[in-house]
Amino acid sequence: MIKQVAIDDTLPIAIGAGVLGTGGGGSTYLNRLRLNNELRQAGRPVPIIQADDVPDDALVCAVGGMGAPTVSNEKLQEGREILRAVRELEAHLRQKIYAIVIGEIGGGNALGPMITALQGGKPVVDGDGMGRAFPELDMDTFMIYGAAPAPFTLADAHGNVVIFERIGSAKQAEEFARSLTIEMGGSAGLVMPVMTGAQLKATIIRDTLSLAKRIGETVLDCRARNTEPAAAVAELCNGKVLFSGKIIDVERRTVQGFARGKLVISAFDRYDYQLEIDFQNENLIARSNGEVLCAVPDLITLVTLDEGEPIGTESLRYGLRVAVLALPAPKELKTAEALAVVGPRAFGYDVDFVPLPGDLL
Repeated sequence: MIKQVAIDDTLPIAIGAGVLGTGGGGSTYLNRLRLNNELRQAGRPVPIIQADDVPDDALVCAVGGMGAPTVSNEKLQEGREILRAVRELEAHLRQKIYAIVIGEIGGGNALGPMITALQGGKPVVDGDGMGRAFPELDMDTFMIYGAAPAPFTLADAHGNVVIFERIGSAKQAEEFARSLTIEMGGSAGLVMPVMTGAQLKATIIRDTLSLAKRIGETVLDCRARNTEPAAAVAELCNGKVLFSGKIIDVERRTVQGFARGKLVISAFDRYDYQLEIDFQNENLIARSNGEVLCAVPDLITLVTLDEGEPIGTESLRYGLRVAVLALPAPKELKTAEALAVVGPRAFGYDVDFVPLPGDLL
């Protein structure tokens, strides 16, 4: 398990977070640049702690960016949105936050919390609430297993901060926060949920930051040996290479704060053998000839064939040569309670979830 994150660690973590992001979670490239800059200015690494290191009565908060990846790539962050949201929440609660928790380990949202931790002088917990990325903020194990959605905080690049002191449900929090994020320009800093150390230990998916680093190191090792990384990453994560081919069609639009669409990949040797993937910020379901091959919450990730570079849904384009990885979800996402929130039917698909063998961790 990692104890700290220094500049040399950010590349493998960014690659691994991109893989775990299943197409979403924001740009790892932009957030890695920001994290490297923050590390240089701070002159110290980010301290990483385990959930068990947090006192039961201490407060922690999960943080991340909210909005569509297509927007966050064009509308750059001011840089201290999340820190302002944390500070305002501390003032509202009249209690200091002990540690920062990664809301989702996928994409740039794995890196942004470490920037906030450096700015605020706090450690980061090794783990998150998703084990991947999801498009809606109620889709995490913290709130699925009992953490209260309020109070929570949103902040934008212009210094505006909003605190929701009470909210009816996590789903309602998603709806309100989504509308406000759109009014804030399509992206915002989010602090949600606030938990005690005891709640954190009962609900977190542990060691996912360490997993992201191992995935990235595996990809970099394959590059150094001039071998294709997809199979090695799949083996590390107990998954498989689902498909290899060329992207021949992409349909993408930004609707209600999400990047929604679908893509079609054609096999290299058989043009009539194709894989179709639907996405809502993240890749949700993969089909071939009408048969579902993999579905949320299991992970569907596209990587470039030669380099193993993860591809966000905002970067999909015709002609890319890709491998599609199918990785099993963490066990915390496969209970009946979790599937009601993150399973195929939660996204409108009349499909039974058939899990891939094994677990991500």
